[in-house]
Amino acid sequence: MTQSIFISGATSAMAQAFARRHASKGAAFYLLGRSEDKLDIVKQDLLARGATSVTACAADMGKVHNYLPMIENAISAMGCIDIALIAQGVMYKQEDLQKNPDLLRDMYQVNVLSAIELLTALANYFEQQKKGSLLVISSVAGDRGRQSNYAYGATKAALSVFTDGLRNRLFRHGVTVVTVKPGFVDSPMTQDIEKGGPLWATPEKIAEDMDKTIAKGGAVLYTPWFWRYIMLIIKHVPDFIFKKMSL
Repeated sequence: MTQSIFISGATSAMAQAFARRHASKGAAFYLLGRSEDKLDIVKQDLLARGATSVTACAADMGKVHNYLPMIENAISAMGCIDIALIAQGVMYKQEDLQKNPDLLRDMYQVNVLSAIELLTALANYFEQQKKGSLLVISSVAGDRGRQSNYAYGATKAALSVFTDGLRNRLFRHGVTVVTVKPGFVDSPMTQDIEKGGPLWATPEKIAEDMDKTIAKGGAVLYTPWFWRYIMLIIKHVPDFIFKKMSL
């Protein structure tokens, strides 16, 4: 059966990798993203890979929107929504955020406010539909604030807690809600970070893990799997030691 998939932040590397996996199975898509040109590139790629239909809508999530009409348009275009992936996000350098409150404000608007507004509208739809899957891209950075990226981490912590509540609310209605917590991902967002080593993963690996978690009806996905245990250790380091560490 053809799946209907709603994706916000559709030009992000992880969102594209997820969409490509489903395009080859003939899925229909409704895409939200900041850049109309980049959305068109993603749209053409998905159609070439076998997508049944792709509707793209440009929306700058750094600005306030009423997302309900966009969701209604998605339902009208595809007939329903089976899977919704919330993947928008920005990450600025911690030192820049400490100096520029405008950057801080933009990051919270994109990473938190736009996401929870979309999630609220989608949750109401899925609750009435009594089925569906919600995937939310958070981060291991939200598990404990660290001096290197605590402002970014705080946005992901807020998003994770909101998603936990949605999962608790929607479980009885047959809706799967997955909090996706990637570690280091080789993507444009991390282009300024030196890469290499076993801790880094590709967007394709993250997308594969997301699909497996949906199939199992999972809840919180640490991806790759070993990040669950890395963060378990970091969360339990006593504060008198932690505050002396450079993380």
